Amino acid sequence: MNDFLVIAFVAAIVIFVIGTLVVPYFRSKKKKKNNPSTKDDVTKQLRLQAYERLILLIDRIALPNLIPRISKPGLTAREMQMFIIDNIQQEFEYNITQQVYVNTESWNAVKNLKEQNIATVNYIANLLPENATGIDLCKLLTEFLLKDKRGTLHELVSEAVSFEAKKLL
Repeated sequence: MNDFLVIAFVAAIVIFVIGTLVVPYFRSKKKKKNNPSTKDDVTKQLRLQAYERLILLIDRIALPNLIPRISKPGLTAREMQMFIIDNIQQEFEYNITQQVYVNTESWNAVKNLKEQNIATVNYIANLLPENATGIDLCKLLTEFLLKDKRGTLHELVSEAVSFEAKKLL
């Protein structure tokens, strides 16, 4: 009879422990796994980070910011042209995965900015004589950007992307 009481007592303790500790643990774990708000929060955070990366990309490929940052004395205009274009393309390619997290309009705006900047660099470089220096190209680009509305295109794209990001907040 004593063995039966000991076994019953141990069984009661095991049932109590399982009921109060183990079952609630697995229920909360299952609830977190299926909780859409947790998934939504993670997705929202990823999307916000992607928009942040795009804002940084826009700033880095904006010609008024890019030219002073990468200007190298001693290059010919053609070498500088290729150097600027390579920098724009590298920055863009480094951030290409962000398109997964942002809306199509924002991604297309950034892609169009990249293409417009490359076209502008090529256009200005073709205006220079064969013996022009990289400094000549940078000066002419800067003058062009100050006079032309394309010099502020990056600001418009940045505002549009920022607007989309703020919708998530």
